[in-house]
Amino acid sequence: MQIVIVGAGIAGLSTAWSLVKAGHNVTLVEQGPIPNPLAASGDHHRIIRRAYGKAAGYGRLITEAYDAWDAMWADLGETHLDPRGFMCVSREEGDEAEIHREGLEAGNYPFDLLGPEEAVARWPFLEAGTFRYAYFSTEGGALHCRKIAAWLAKWLRAHGANLYENSKVVSVDADAGSVALEDGSEIVADRIVVTAGAWVLKLFPELEGTLKTYRTALAYVEPPADLKAAWDEAPVILDVGGKTDGYMIPPSGGAGMKFGSGLHKVETSDADWNREPVEGEGEAIRNLFAPPIARVEEYRVTEVVTCAYTFTEDERFFATEKGKCLIVSACSGHGYKFGAAVGRRVAAAVGDGDVEGLKRWLRAEEPVPPLAAG
Repeated sequence: MQIVIVGAGIAGLSTAWSLVKAGHNVTLVEQGPIPNPLAASGDHHRIIRRAYGKAAGYGRLITEAYDAWDAMWADLGETHLDPRGFMCVSREEGDEAEIHREGLEAGNYPFDLLGPEEAVARWPFLEAGTFRYAYFSTEGGALHCRKIAAWLAKWLRAHGANLYENSKVVSVDADAGSVALEDGSEIVADRIVVTAGAWVLKLFPELEGTLKTYRTALAYVEPPADLKAAWDEAPVILDVGGKTDGYMIPPSGGAGMKFGSGLHKVETSDADWNREPVEGEGEAIRNLFAPPIARVEEYRVTEVVTCAYTFTEDERFFATEKGKCLIVSACSGHGYKFGAAVGRRVAAAVGDGDVEGLKRWLRAEEPVPPLAAG
């Protein structure tokens, strides 16, 4: 089949990879460069982890996610995963870190539970007396997003895919199977897959309400000199407990250390809105992490990166079919870890027509049979 993919974030690139391997003729269209730093998946690194709390189905899917990433590394000839594990810190009874721990226990997934004194001795960047406990799991780490995108683009070109960079799609005719570009040209295909991230509502405004767009920002920081060695060896921090909804990624893959918080997001109707950092934004994000991070005011903000992404109300993946078009949207800002697996599943649905099966898998509410080998 002739297949056009709109959007070259991790879902679009992985879908293209899987479709090319299945023998289809693939054209991938991206409004910016590849990798595109404005894309939701265009930052330097993202967390992969087993913990999923109440959304236990996604915890199960991590097994398939790792399998898909391994298949991708084999094709690319390079691994872009730093498997340093992950940790959480609980500060209040019933906080997100505790919910994640309960999910690990329910799934019988291994982790090490540490009391406050033991945790501070192991990770001296934690502030004593500010948290209840911490725990560590080896099933996690940091995926290097921009390297993955660059290597996938190179692989796709080498295997016959057509990649259009800096080519903005302005409309999709789902019935005719065509996409119109900003330069006035048109591409016709047997099937269209739209993985346009936060920009999907510009192409399909009728999905507003089902999908909500948010603008957020991430702060890159330089830790105090005496803590650099500890951070270099630290796991990624999935949650710092309390109400911060905060995560941290140590320096990894040549990228700096990153702070991000779910508290620092604003709903918007425009994915291009306010993409320039505002004065003091990085420091405001950093300061959300005290406690449990000790001496947080000594962490120097080096860069602030903005991001636009979509949410569903229940924070699960979303897919819908319109004519010859399949639209796929990630589950909030934490869907990157499933990128390779999503690509394989979307490609399978395009090939066999089982879009309902794809939807069930994307929602992870029930076990779904594994993909057939090949």
